[in-house]
Amino acid sequence: MSATAQQGTPSILVMAKEPRPGTVKTRLHPLLGPQRCAELQAGLIRHTLELATAHAPRTYLAYAPADGGDAIGTTTPAGVRLRLQRGEDLGGRLAAAVTDAFTDGAGPLLVIGTDAPLLTGVHLTAAFAALKSHDVVLGPALDGGYYLIGLRAPHTTLFALDADVWSTDRVLTATRRAARREGLSVELVCPLRDLDTPEDATALLADPALPAPIAALIQPVEGP
Repeated sequence: MSATAQQGTPSILVMAKEPRPGTVKTRLHPLLGPQRCAELQAGLIRHTLELATAHAPRTYLAYAPADGGDAIGTTTPAGVRLRLQRGEDLGGRLAAAVTDAFTDGAGPLLVIGTDAPLLTGVHLTAAFAALKSHDVVLGPALDGGYYLIGLRAPHTTLFALDADVWSTDRVLTATRRAARREGLSVELVCPLRDLDTPEDATALLADPALPAPIAALIQPVEGP
């Protein structure tokens, strides 16, 4: 039996790492280098928060690491509620952040990262609409994960995946399987490409829908 829908403030929760050189977008280092990857991360956070705040009454930003709050806070739009990520792995951090948001009166809640630069308000609106008739909504990423998960109630068991599943192409399938075990109805919205690898950058640069500020940040470094 699915849980009763949470009656609160429709909200978006953004999960993000501080844009610190050498610790973010590491698979793009061969293309951009550590410093430009940090600049890209900052640009992605800025883009995602602008999108979120424009399409939900309330926005949360769950950040990591613990000493990154000051740096993140200086670039966060007014009104965004900052939360520190807690947990041993991604699943634990997602569960804690979702619990915090619902405890704070959020709901329905969309959880997104900053790695899907083609995400638009149309996708967010579609996800909120899907939550009116489904317990869970998932935005599939082309790499087998998901760029968005929407919840009407804090179904944190969906994040209790085996540690070896996270960051693989099995995340979406495993999450849908967990939802079926809980008797939750699931709706999928439009699939999108994450920006994780040089191959992703090449594909996204060829897409006219890529926002110009992000395109400028992922142009390959020219040789001497």
